[in-house]
Amino acid sequence: MDMPNIRARLLVVLVVLCGFLTVAGTPSASAAPIADSLSFDDTRLTVQNGRFVDGNGREVVLRGYNVSGETKLAENKGLPFASVADAKKSATALRALGGGNSVRFLLSWAYAEPVKGQVDTTYLANATAQMRAFLDAGIRVYPDFHQDLYSRWLFNSGSWYTGDGAPAWAVALGNYPAESCGICLLWGQNITQNGAVKAAQYDFWHNKYGLQDSFLATAQKTMAYLKANLAPEEFAGVVGFDPYNEPYAGTYDSGQNSRTWERDLLWPFYVKFRARMDAAGWTDKPAMVEPNLFWNGNVSKEEGGLLDAGTLGSRYVFNTHFYDQKAISGILMWGNASDGQYVADFGTVRDRAAAAGTTAVVSEFGHPLNGSTAGKAPTVLKAMYQALDSRVKGANWWSAPAGSGPVLSGTQWQWDLYNGRHHELMNDNPDKVLTSGDAWNDEDLSAVKLDDSGTPVLRQDARLLDRIYPSATSGTTLAFTYEDRSRDGSTTLTWNPVPSSPPNVSSLVGSGQYAVLVWRSGSGSAPTELHLPASFPNSTTTVVSDLGTVHGPPAYSSSTPVGAALEPGGTGSRRLLLTDADSGVLHYALVTNGASSPSASVLSAARSELANWASQKIG
Repeated sequence: MDMPNIRARLLVVLVVLCGFLTVAGTPSASAAPIADSLSFDDTRLTVQNGRFVDGNGREVVLRGYNVSGETKLAENKGLPFASVADAKKSATALRALGGGNSVRFLLSWAYAEPVKGQVDTTYLANATAQMRAFLDAGIRVYPDFHQDLYSRWLFNSGSWYTGDGAPAWAVALGNYPAESCGICLLWGQNITQNGAVKAAQYDFWHNKYGLQDSFLATAQKTMAYLKANLAPEEFAGVVGFDPYNEPYAGTYDSGQNSRTWERDLLWPFYVKFRARMDAAGWTDKPAMVEPNLFWNGNVSKEEGGLLDAGTLGSRYVFNTHFYDQKAISGILMWGNASDGQYVADFGTVRDRAAAAGTTAVVSEFGHPLNGSTAGKAPTVLKAMYQALDSRVKGANWWSAPAGSGPVLSGTQWQWDLYNGRHHELMNDNPDKVLTSGDAWNDEDLSAVKLDDSGTPVLRQDARLLDRIYPSATSGTTLAFTYEDRSRDGSTTLTWNPVPSSPPNVSSLVGSGQYAVLVWRSGSGSAPTELHLPASFPNSTTTVVSDLGTVHGPPAYSSSTPVGAALEPGGTGSRRLLLTDADSGVLHYALVTNGASSPSASVLSAARSELANWASQKIG
């Protein structure tokens, strides 16, 4: 090792010691065991062989929501919730109504470091307490230092738009021009058209005024605080850290393009952030790094995807967003989304993560639920979830299941308990009090809201959001699909009907929802798990598997190949547990709520049909 590297490592050690001295509180006592946990439940995650893997060696899929856009507002001082009680209410609803097992938990640099060089431990304490509400509900968490348009303090009190992210002092250092986006119909146009936003972004990536240094120091202190103030069992449920939301250059240097900007500025920033994670005690957790935000856009598109970063491996996760810019525009896509609309886009995510030697998470996806294009939301979201599940469109899935690829992790934007009930002074203007939607730049994407009694209720079809997915697979997932039968108004959307060729399988499913998982067993003893939506009560759930066939799965036990149990967290959500006792063997399971008291002969015949199909199509 050469002397510069030695000096760099010594500097990191010195910085973290200072960080612990300044922000670490008294470590919390050991947390109580998570309610409804079973002996094999293990919240720890690492990245191995291009997958998230738990302590039992099972492949894990993360599904959930961003919590939440409230962090972008001033009304609760950069926190997702007004109180821990609201955080607990949100966590329970997210698990029980939304079927989520993970959240991307937004944090604000502006509120973490309101004075240059001084971390606000009160903010960190409140954020930690709210994060704990999700961890205690059995929900894995990955924090995200969020920014959009760099900072709210770039915008004047009468502006049409606002931002979030950097503190006021960081903006004051830049003496930026008066912000103006010109004729901008969507807030995102500010990214490439607003001179103040572009200049501030440019300064951050070039570390002008030491802005990047300040951010990295605050991030390290934040991570050290979380490590010190979450119990070890709670900290185990923290997946990793998303360093920076939707990075963009602002302005490219002469001769520079998006790819070289990623190589020369973005990736070195992530390497520095990774070192800060290590110094803060996050060595065994990945940095969940985002490429140039336009790398996989379907309108604005720039070359990227961290192509020159080499093999990311287990220390990083390829973390990206996807929104259908054509659908949101209302002009470039006139009709609704259809079967397989996004399988190529999400296939690109799978391919890029695989080439980088890691796994992927689509940490934001969604569509407006209000406004001129809101009518597209049911089909756009169904197509996005379909593409997360498999890279094969529904019409082709039964004939070509082996092309499914890995099931992608994803967190929908967003889960805002206060949707439609905000009191946000836009850019601190008392004459512009925002209450409707998400209260930020006319967005309205929250999947949840509170009714008049203060109870969380879904704003989207529960059949779309509360889905079957393989939350933990004991071995290797080979193929997966879920037909949710979600609705577009009064129309039930069925994009993956069971073909008539396996007649008993088709009869069992009927018009019901169904999922099929095919996997090859590993060497572990923990069962394979699938989340069971509320629409799959025990009395109507049928399972057909090589491990057994059952209508109304019995309570799980280690000697029951097919059983059901509560999911950890005490929220009442349920899971199906499939236990094999072999290694390297092909297994399959059909789960449906379409059958009513099927006969043993029909179950047996359906099992034979599935066995033949799996053998022929996957082998």
